[in-house]
Amino acid sequence: MELGVGTAMKSLEHIEQVNLMQWWSLACRGFGIPELLLFAIPNGGQRNVIVASKLKAEGVRAGVPDLFLAVARHDGHGLFIEMKKAKGGQTSDKQEAMMAALDEQGYYTIVCHGWVEAKQAIEVYLRE
Repeated sequence: MELGVGTAMKSLEHIEQVNLMQWWSLACRGFGIPELLLFAIPNGGQRNVIVASKLKAEGVRAGVPDLFLAVARHDGHGLFIEMKKAKGGQTSDKQEAMMAALDEQGYYTIVCHGWVEAKQAIEVYLRE
């Protein structure tokens, strides 16, 4: 089976996010933060029309970032992370609008290209 370009790109983002979560499962202890406070928001992905319709009715919104670190720091209520593959990957207009709205409500938002960049963003957020 051959993957399409869009599927292959999502697969690369998936691998980056899995790597980040594996790092977090160990690193969270050093920060004294429960592992469960960094979690995925499964908004994207391929779904059939019926499931997509049900999710939309339940409140799924386009553009919501991939991950949320539910830890308040500084003057922020938490950190939303939009994961992209390590090289390339761009945010959509809906993602940009959602992140701007979250910023206005006192959340930190960041787009990270690869798990290492996301790891560094979490470390900076938690340490500063």
